[in-house]
Amino acid sequence: MAETETLAPAANPKRARALRILAGVVVIAGLGSGLWWAASERGRVETDNAYVGGDTAQVTPQLPGTVARVLVGGTQAVNAGDVLVVLDDADARIAVAQAEAALAQAQQRFTQAAANADAAGARAAGRQADVAAARARLAEADAVLARARGEFERRQQLAGSGAVSAEELAAARAALAAATAAHSAATNAVNAATDGARAATGDAAAATALVRNVTIATAPDVCAAQAMLDRARLDLARTVIRAPIAGIVTNRNVQVGQRVAGGAPLMTLVPTAGLFVDANFKESQLKAIKTGQAVELTSDLYGGDVVYHGRVTGMAGGTGAAFALIPAQNATGNWVKVVQRLPVRITLDPAELKAHPLRIGLSMTAVVDTRE
Repeated sequence: MAETETLAPAANPKRARALRILAGVVVIAGLGSGLWWAASERGRVETDNAYVGGDTAQVTPQLPGTVARVLVGGTQAVNAGDVLVVLDDADARIAVAQAEAALAQAQQRFTQAAANADAAGARAAGRQADVAAARARLAEADAVLARARGEFERRQQLAGSGAVSAEELAAARAALAAATAAHSAATNAVNAATDGARAATGDAAAATALVRNVTIATAPDVCAAQAMLDRARLDLARTVIRAPIAGIVTNRNVQVGQRVAGGAPLMTLVPTAGLFVDANFKESQLKAIKTGQAVELTSDLYGGDVVYHGRVTGMAGGTGAAFALIPAQNATGNWVKVVQRLPVRITLDPAELKAHPLRIGLSMTAVVDTRE
Protein backbone atom coordinates (compact mmCIF):
# COMPACT_ATOMS: atom_id res chain seq x y z
CA MET A 1 0.00 0.00 0.00
CA ALA A 2 2.79 2.39 0.78
CA GLU A 3 4.59 1.41 -2.39
CA THR A 4 1.53 2.35 -4.49
CA GLU A 5 1.22 5.70 -2.83
CA THR A 6 4.90 6.31 -3.55
CA LEU A 7 4.55 5.61 -7.33
CA ALA A 8 1.44 7.76 -7.91
CA PRO A 9 3.03 11.14 -7.37
CA ALA A 10 5.85 10.18 -9.73
CA ALA A 11 3.37 9.29 -12.55
CA ASN A 12 1.22 12.42 -12.33
CA PRO A 13 3.73 14.85 -13.85
CA LYS A 14 4.15 12.64 -16.91
CA ARG A 15 0.42 12.33 -17.36
CA ALA A 16 -0.08 16.05 -17.00
CA ARG A 17 2.63 16.70 -19.54
CA ALA A 18 1.03 14.30 -22.01
CA LEU A 19 -2.31 15.95 -21.54
CA ARG A 20 -0.79 19.35 -22.11
CA ILE A 21 0.87 18.13 -25.30
CA LEU A 22 -2.40 16.57 -26.47
CA ALA A 23 -4.27 19.76 -25.73
CA GLY A 24 -1.68 21.74 -27.61
CA VAL A 25 -1.98 19.45 -30.60
CA VAL A 26 -5.77 19.77 -30.52
CA VAL A 27 -5.52 23.56 -30.31
CA ILE A 28 -3.02 23.70 -33.15
CA ALA A 29 -5.15 21.36 -35.26
CA GLY A 30 -8.20 23.47 -34.54
CA LEU A 31 -6.36 26.65 -35.45
CA GLY A 32 -5.03 25.02 -38.60
CA SER A 33 -8.46 23.79 -39.57
CA GLY A 34 -9.90 27.21 -38.92
CA LEU A 35 -7.20 28.89 -40.98
CA TRP A 36 -7.65 26.38 -43.76
CA TRP A 37 -11.43 26.88 -43.73
CA ALA A 38 -11.02 30.64 -43.71
CA ALA A 39 -8.59 30.48 -46.61
CA SER A 40 -10.31 27.91 -48.80
CA GLU A 41 -13.86 27.18 -47.67
CA ARG A 42 -15.17 30.44 -46.35
CA GLY A 43 -17.65 31.98 -48.76
CA ARG A 44 -18.51 28.66 -50.43
CA VAL A 45 -22.09 27.44 -50.25
CA GLU A 46 -22.95 23.82 -50.96
CA THR A 47 -26.01 21.74 -51.70
CA ASP A 48 -26.54 18.14 -52.69
CA ASN A 49 -30.10 18.93 -53.82
CA ALA A 50 -29.06 19.41 -57.45
CA TYR A 51 -30.05 17.54 -60.58
CA VAL A 52 -28.98 17.44 -64.22
CA GLY A 53 -31.45 19.02 -66.64
CA GLY A 54 -31.70 19.67 -70.36
CA ASP A 55 -34.00 20.86 -73.12
CA THR A 56 -35.54 17.70 -74.55
CA ALA A 57 -37.19 17.48 -77.97
CA GLN A 58 -40.59 15.92 -78.49
CA VAL A 59 -40.86 14.09 -81.82
CA THR A 60 -44.34 14.48 -83.33
CA PRO A 61 -45.73 14.07 -86.87
CA GLN A 62 -46.96 17.23 -88.57
CA LEU A 63 -49.71 15.40 -90.45
CA PRO A 64 -51.73 12.25 -89.78
CA GLY A 65 -50.76 8.99 -91.38
CA THR A 66 -49.98 5.30 -91.04
CA VAL A 67 -46.52 4.34 -89.79
CA ALA A 68 -44.64 2.45 -92.50
CA ARG A 69 -41.23 2.14 -90.81
CA VAL A 70 -39.63 2.85 -87.44
CA LEU A 71 -35.86 3.10 -87.79
CA VAL A 72 -34.78 3.66 -84.18
CA GLY A 73 -35.23 1.98 -80.84
CA GLY A 74 -35.22 3.11 -77.25
CA THR A 75 -31.86 4.27 -75.79
CA GLN A 76 -30.44 4.62 -79.30
CA ALA A 77 -28.20 7.63 -79.98
CA VAL A 78 -29.11 9.66 -83.08
CA ASN A 79 -27.73 12.73 -84.81
CA ALA A 80 -29.71 15.76 -85.91
CA GLY A 81 -31.38 15.01 -89.26
CA ASP A 82 -31.40 11.22 -88.89
CA VAL A 83 -34.58 9.50 -90.09
CA LEU A 84 -36.63 8.25 -87.16
CA VAL A 85 -40.04 7.29 -88.56
CA VAL A 86 -41.46 7.00 -92.09
CA LEU A 87 -45.20 7.37 -92.74
CA ASP A 88 -47.09 5.87 -95.68
CA ASP A 89 -46.75 8.47 -98.47
CA ALA A 90 -49.22 7.12 -101.06
CA ASP A 91 -51.81 9.84 -100.45
CA ALA A 92 -49.12 12.53 -100.38
CA ARG A 93 -47.73 11.39 -103.74
CA ILE A 94 -51.21 11.51 -105.30
CA ALA A 95 -51.67 15.03 -103.92
CA VAL A 96 -48.35 16.07 -105.50
CA ALA A 97 -49.43 14.65 -108.87
CA GLN A 98 -52.75 16.51 -108.68
CA ALA A 99 -51.00 19.75 -107.78
CA GLU A 100 -48.57 19.33 -110.68
CA ALA A 101 -51.51 18.84 -113.07
CA ALA A 102 -53.27 21.91 -111.65
CA LEU A 103 -50.11 23.96 -112.17
CA ALA A 104 -49.83 22.80 -115.78
CA GLN A 105 -53.48 23.74 -116.37
CA ALA A 106 -52.93 27.19 -114.86
CA GLN A 107 -49.93 27.74 -117.11
CA GLN A 108 -51.97 26.65 -120.14
CA ARG A 109 -54.77 29.03 -119.19
CA PHE A 110 -52.32 31.89 -118.94
CA THR A 111 -50.83 31.04 -122.34
CA GLN A 112 -54.35 30.88 -123.79
CA ALA A 113 -55.25 34.19 -122.16
CA ALA A 114 -52.17 35.81 -123.67
CA ALA A 115 -53.10 34.44 -127.11
CA ASN A 116 -56.71 35.62 -126.65
CA ALA A 117 -55.44 39.09 -125.78
CA ASP A 118 -53.41 39.20 -128.99
CA ALA A 119 -56.35 37.93 -131.02
CA ALA A 120 -58.70 40.44 -129.38
CA GLY A 121 -56.27 43.24 -130.21
CA ALA A 122 -56.16 42.08 -133.81
CA ARG A 123 -59.97 41.96 -133.97
CA ALA A 124 -60.18 45.46 -132.53
CA ALA A 125 -57.75 46.69 -135.20
CA GLY A 126 -59.85 44.95 -137.87
CA ARG A 127 -63.00 46.60 -136.56
CA GLN A 128 -61.32 49.98 -136.82
CA ALA A 129 -60.52 49.20 -140.46
CA ASP A 130 -64.18 48.26 -141.01
CA VAL A 131 -65.18 51.63 -139.58
CA ALA A 132 -62.83 53.39 -141.97
CA ALA A 133 -64.23 51.43 -144.94
CA ALA A 134 -67.82 52.15 -143.90
CA ARG A 135 -67.06 55.84 -143.63
CA ALA A 136 -65.51 55.77 -147.10
CA ARG A 137 -68.66 54.16 -148.47
CA LEU A 138 -70.73 56.79 -146.67
CA ALA A 139 -68.69 59.55 -148.27
CA GLU A 140 -69.27 57.94 -151.68
CA ALA A 141 -73.01 57.69 -150.91
CA ASP A 142 -72.99 61.39 -149.96
CA ALA A 143 -71.52 62.27 -153.37
CA VAL A 144 -74.00 60.07 -155.23
CA LEU A 145 -76.90 61.54 -153.24
CA ALA A 146 -75.76 65.11 -153.92
CA ARG A 147 -75.43 64.39 -157.65
CA ALA A 148 -78.83 62.68 -157.81
CA ARG A 149 -80.46 65.55 -155.90
CA GLY A 150 -78.90 68.08 -158.27
CA GLU A 151 -80.05 66.16 -161.35
CA PHE A 152 -83.57 65.89 -159.98
CA GLU A 153 -83.82 69.55 -159.03
CA ARG A 154 -82.51 70.69 -162.43
CA ARG A 155 -84.97 68.53 -164.34
CA GLN A 156 -87.78 69.56 -162.04
CA GLN A 157 -87.10 73.24 -162.88
CA LEU A 158 -87.09 72.50 -166.62
CA ALA A 159 -90.20 70.34 -166.49
CA GLY A 160 -92.47 73.44 -166.45
CA SER A 161 -91.05 74.71 -169.77
CA GLY A 162 -91.48 71.35 -171.44
CA ALA A 163 -87.73 70.90 -171.97
CA VAL A 164 -87.74 67.70 -169.88
CA SER A 165 -90.14 64.90 -170.41
CA ALA A 166 -92.15 63.34 -167.63
CA GLU A 167 -90.30 60.05 -168.06
CA GLU A 168 -86.93 61.74 -167.62
CA LEU A 169 -88.22 63.55 -164.50
CA ALA A 170 -89.51 60.27 -163.10
CA ALA A 171 -86.14 58.62 -163.74
CA ALA A 172 -84.35 61.47 -161.90
CA ARG A 173 -86.79 61.13 -159.00
CA ALA A 174 -86.13 57.37 -158.85
CA ALA A 175 -82.36 57.93 -158.95
CA LEU A 176 -82.69 60.41 -156.08
CA ALA A 177 -84.67 57.89 -154.02
CA ALA A 178 -82.10 55.18 -154.69
CA ALA A 179 -79.25 57.49 -153.70
CA THR A 180 -81.10 58.47 -150.54
CA ALA A 181 -81.64 54.83 -149.63
CA ALA A 182 -77.98 54.02 -150.35
CA HIS A 183 -76.88 56.96 -148.17
CA SER A 184 -79.10 55.75 -145.34
CA ALA A 185 -77.66 52.24 -145.64
CA ALA A 186 -74.11 53.62 -145.63
CA THR A 187 -74.90 55.66 -142.50
CA ASN A 188 -76.25 52.56 -140.74
CA ALA A 189 -73.16 50.62 -141.80
CA VAL A 190 -70.92 53.27 -140.24
CA ASN A 191 -72.90 53.14 -137.01
CA ALA A 192 -72.78 49.34 -136.95
CA ALA A 193 -69.02 49.33 -137.69
CA THR A 194 -68.45 51.89 -134.93
CA ASP A 195 -70.41 49.82 -132.43
CA GLY A 196 -68.52 46.67 -133.46
CA ALA A 197 -65.20 48.48 -133.11
CA ARG A 198 -66.19 49.75 -129.66
CA ALA A 199 -67.16 46.23 -128.55
CA ALA A 200 -63.97 44.74 -129.98
CA THR A 201 -61.92 47.39 -128.18
CA GLY A 202 -63.64 46.52 -124.89
CA ASP A 203 -63.03 42.81 -125.45
CA ALA A 204 -59.38 43.52 -126.21
CA ALA A 205 -59.04 45.63 -123.06
CA ALA A 206 -60.62 42.87 -120.96
CA ALA A 207 -58.38 40.20 -122.46
CA THR A 208 -55.30 42.38 -122.08
CA ALA A 209 -56.10 43.10 -118.43
CA LEU A 210 -55.61 39.42 -117.62
CA VAL A 211 -52.02 39.40 -118.86
CA ARG A 212 -50.96 43.03 -118.40
CA ASN A 213 -47.71 43.46 -116.41
CA VAL A 214 -47.51 39.74 -115.54
CA THR A 215 -45.61 36.77 -116.85
CA ILE A 216 -46.38 33.10 -116.73
CA ALA A 217 -44.36 32.93 -113.51
CA THR A 218 -46.15 35.83 -111.79
CA ALA A 219 -49.72 35.24 -112.94
CA PRO A 220 -52.06 34.92 -109.91
CA ASP A 221 -53.58 31.59 -110.98
CA VAL A 222 -50.14 30.15 -111.69
CA CYS A 223 -48.79 31.40 -108.35
CA ALA A 224 -51.75 29.86 -106.51
CA ALA A 225 -51.22 26.53 -108.28
CA GLN A 226 -47.49 26.70 -107.52
CA ALA A 227 -48.26 27.31 -103.84
CA MET A 228 -50.53 24.27 -103.77
CA LEU A 229 -47.78 22.20 -105.37
CA ASP A 230 -45.25 23.45 -102.80
CA ARG A 231 -47.68 22.54 -100.02
CA ALA A 232 -48.19 19.05 -101.45
CA ARG A 233 -44.44 18.52 -101.76
CA LEU A 234 -43.96 19.74 -98.18
CA ASP A 235 -46.57 17.26 -96.96
CA LEU A 236 -44.75 14.53 -98.87
CA ALA A 237 -41.45 15.51 -97.26
CA ARG A 238 -43.13 15.50 -93.83
CA THR A 239 -43.94 11.81 -94.18
CA VAL A 240 -40.26 11.29 -93.30
CA ILE A 241 -39.82 12.32 -89.66
CA ARG A 242 -36.25 13.31 -88.78
CA ALA A 243 -34.47 14.02 -85.53
CA PRO A 244 -34.58 17.74 -84.69
CA ILE A 245 -31.55 17.47 -82.39
CA ALA A 246 -28.83 14.98 -81.53
CA GLY A 247 -29.67 12.91 -78.50
CA ILE A 248 -30.85 9.63 -77.00
CA VAL A 249 -34.20 8.12 -77.98
CA THR A 250 -36.46 7.88 -74.93
CA ASN A 251 -40.15 7.04 -74.38
CA ARG A 252 -40.59 5.52 -77.83
CA ASN A 253 -44.28 4.62 -78.17
CA VAL A 254 -44.78 4.11 -81.91
CA GLN A 255 -45.10 0.86 -83.85
CA VAL A 256 -45.26 -0.09 -87.52
CA GLY A 257 -48.83 -0.02 -88.85
CA GLN A 258 -50.01 2.37 -86.17
CA ARG A 259 -52.31 5.20 -87.28
CA VAL A 260 -50.97 8.42 -85.77
CA ALA A 261 -52.59 11.83 -85.59
CA GLY A 262 -50.82 15.09 -86.29
CA GLY A 263 -49.07 16.31 -83.17
CA ALA A 264 -49.22 12.96 -81.35
CA PRO A 265 -45.99 12.29 -79.38
CA LEU A 266 -43.98 9.44 -80.87
CA MET A 267 -40.79 9.64 -78.82
CA THR A 268 -38.56 12.02 -76.91
CA LEU A 269 -34.97 12.95 -77.73
CA VAL A 270 -32.81 13.67 -74.71
CA PRO A 271 -29.70 15.70 -75.58
CA THR A 272 -26.25 14.66 -74.44
CA ALA A 273 -24.77 18.11 -75.01
CA GLY A 274 -25.91 21.45 -73.66
CA LEU A 275 -26.98 19.98 -70.33
CA PHE A 276 -27.23 22.13 -67.22
CA VAL A 277 -27.75 21.68 -63.49
CA ASP A 278 -30.59 23.07 -61.38
CA ALA A 279 -29.25 23.33 -57.84
CA ASN A 280 -31.86 23.96 -55.14
CA PHE A 281 -30.21 26.18 -52.51
CA LYS A 282 -31.80 27.13 -49.21
CA GLU A 283 -33.14 30.64 -48.99
CA SER A 284 -30.54 31.38 -46.31
CA GLN A 285 -27.79 30.58 -48.83
CA LEU A 286 -29.04 32.75 -51.68
CA LYS A 287 -27.89 36.11 -50.37
CA ALA A 288 -24.31 35.66 -51.53
CA ILE A 289 -25.05 33.80 -54.80
CA LYS A 290 -24.72 35.98 -57.91
CA THR A 291 -24.83 35.37 -61.64
CA GLY A 292 -21.42 34.51 -63.09
CA GLN A 293 -19.92 32.92 -59.96
CA ALA A 294 -17.84 29.77 -60.37
CA VAL A 295 -19.28 26.43 -59.35
CA GLU A 296 -17.66 23.07 -58.69
CA LEU A 297 -19.86 20.04 -59.13
CA THR A 298 -19.56 16.32 -58.57
CA SER A 299 -22.00 13.63 -59.60
CA ASP A 300 -23.07 10.45 -57.90
CA LEU A 301 -22.38 8.72 -61.22
CA TYR A 302 -18.61 9.34 -61.23
CA GLY A 303 -18.03 10.21 -57.59
CA GLY A 304 -15.51 12.73 -56.31
CA ASP A 305 -12.85 11.70 -58.82
CA VAL A 306 -14.54 13.77 -61.57
CA VAL A 307 -15.10 17.45 -60.82
CA TYR A 308 -17.14 19.59 -63.20
CA HIS A 309 -16.71 23.34 -63.43
CA GLY A 310 -19.59 25.63 -64.26
CA ARG A 311 -21.06 29.09 -63.83
CA VAL A 312 -24.21 30.44 -62.25
CA THR A 313 -26.37 31.73 -65.10
CA GLY A 314 -29.59 32.60 -63.34
CA MET A 315 -32.15 31.96 -60.64
CA ALA A 316 -35.74 30.82 -60.90
CA GLY A 317 -38.52 33.33 -60.44
CA GLY A 318 -40.00 31.42 -57.51
CA THR A 319 -39.70 28.34 -55.37
CA GLY A 320 -41.11 24.99 -56.37
CA ALA A 321 -43.80 25.26 -53.71
CA ALA A 322 -45.01 28.56 -55.15
CA PHE A 323 -45.73 26.94 -58.52
CA ALA A 324 -47.04 23.64 -57.20
CA LEU A 325 -50.38 22.36 -58.42
CA ILE A 326 -51.71 22.73 -54.88
CA PRO A 327 -49.70 25.55 -53.21
CA ALA A 328 -49.05 25.29 -49.48
CA GLN A 329 -51.61 27.10 -47.32
CA ASN A 330 -49.68 28.70 -44.49
CA ALA A 331 -52.59 30.69 -43.00
CA THR A 332 -53.47 27.97 -40.51
CA GLY A 333 -53.17 27.62 -36.75
CA ASN A 334 -50.84 24.62 -36.96
CA TRP A 335 -48.42 26.19 -39.42
CA VAL A 336 -44.85 24.93 -39.31
CA LYS A 337 -42.15 26.90 -41.09
CA VAL A 338 -40.29 24.96 -43.77
CA VAL A 339 -37.06 26.30 -45.21
CA GLN A 340 -37.72 26.96 -48.89
CA ARG A 341 -35.33 26.23 -51.73
CA LEU A 342 -34.88 28.19 -54.95
CA PRO A 343 -33.55 26.58 -58.16
CA VAL A 344 -30.27 28.09 -59.37
CA ARG A 345 -29.33 27.38 -63.00
CA ILE A 346 -25.71 26.31 -63.54
CA THR A 347 -24.15 25.80 -66.96
CA LEU A 348 -21.46 23.15 -67.39
CA ASP A 349 -18.16 23.18 -69.27
CA PRO A 350 -18.90 21.51 -72.67
CA ALA A 351 -15.45 19.92 -72.83
CA GLU A 352 -15.84 18.32 -69.40
CA LEU A 353 -19.36 17.23 -70.26
CA LYS A 354 -18.12 15.60 -73.45
CA ALA A 355 -15.35 13.79 -71.59
CA HIS A 356 -17.73 12.56 -68.89
CA PRO A 357 -21.30 12.47 -70.26
CA LEU A 358 -24.25 12.92 -67.95
CA ARG A 359 -27.94 12.09 -68.23
CA ILE A 360 -30.96 14.16 -67.30
CA GLY A 361 -32.13 13.62 -63.75
CA LEU A 362 -28.82 12.49 -62.26
CA SER A 363 -27.96 13.79 -58.79
CA MET A 364 -25.19 16.36 -58.36
CA THR A 365 -23.45 18.16 -55.53
CA ALA A 366 -22.82 21.85 -56.25
CA VAL A 367 -20.46 24.21 -54.43
CA VAL A 368 -20.68 27.90 -55.38
CA ASP A 369 -17.70 30.15 -54.71
CA THR A 370 -19.42 33.34 -53.58
CA ARG A 371 -16.13 35.19 -53.13
CA GLU A 372 -16.09 36.15 -56.83
